[in-house]
Amino acid sequence: MGAGVSSDLDAQKGNTNLQLKTGLNDVPESCISSIFMYLDPPEICKLARLNKAFRGASLADFVWETKLPSNYRYLVEKVLGRNPDSLCKKETFARLCSSNRFDGGNKEVWLDKNSGKLCLSVSAKAMKITGIDDRRYWNHIPTEESRFETVAYLQQIWWFEVVGELEFEFPPGSYSVFFRLHLGKPSKRFGRRVCNLDQVHGWNTKPVRFQLSTSTGHQISSECYLYEPGNWVHYHAGDFVIDDSNATTKIKFSMMQIDCTHTKGGLCVDSVFIYPSEFRQMRFK
Repeated sequence: MGAGVSSDLDAQKGNTNLQLKTGLNDVPESCISSIFMYLDPPEICKLARLNKAFRGASLADFVWETKLPSNYRYLVEKVLGRNPDSLCKKETFARLCSSNRFDGGNKEVWLDKNSGKLCLSVSAKAMKITGIDDRRYWNHIPTEESRFETVAYLQQIWWFEVVGELEFEFPPGSYSVFFRLHLGKPSKRFGRRVCNLDQVHGWNTKPVRFQLSTSTGHQISSECYLYEPGNWVHYHAGDFVIDDSNATTKIKFSMMQIDCTHTKGGLCVDSVFIYPSEFRQMRFK
């Protein structure tokens, strides 16, 4: 009888041990999803590979809605041309993280994959450039070094002026505006990058003036000499702040060197970038 009782006790102990053996698959998806809300998107995607429970939790709409900017519905309609309710939130985030062109393909918007912050780029073709239609002064040249596959190249001119405008709904925050410029004409020869600097002149005589204004009242102006021939440089035009995420903001940015006592030339104008201001040091240091 004692042996029988001992056997029963051992059996119960074994059953208890089996019941205590739990793993990651036993964690409720709702708990995992709640944790995912505090992680960055790349971390969520890595953890989703662990097992079925983590993958299911990574699909929850309430997780990805916290990663999307407050104006994501506007972005889906304007840029993707879709009804925001027709996409799950994870797919919405993934599509907005891709480079999405709009306004005839001359403007581009995307979300930073790590933070979900909004970034924009405006091609030189979307800007008003003095003398752009006169081939004595300007040419559009194809290049792999531009995200728009082409840049405006200035051969020589007296009056240099480039003006761009953008009307867009931004999430609240501080943003920085940069002109992406290059002194010299880059190309490839026998598979190697070369740069022709023969036409570069006039930029060390007087500085270029950069100006930025918004419909919310922000105005800023600065001057800078162009530098580093042979390299792409991002010139800071100014910063602006958005307080209301439900309002469309009109931005005007320009650069000019209109001292007609000398000519200037040999400059590539690629695009204007608009980034969250916290990216400034990280992107362009």
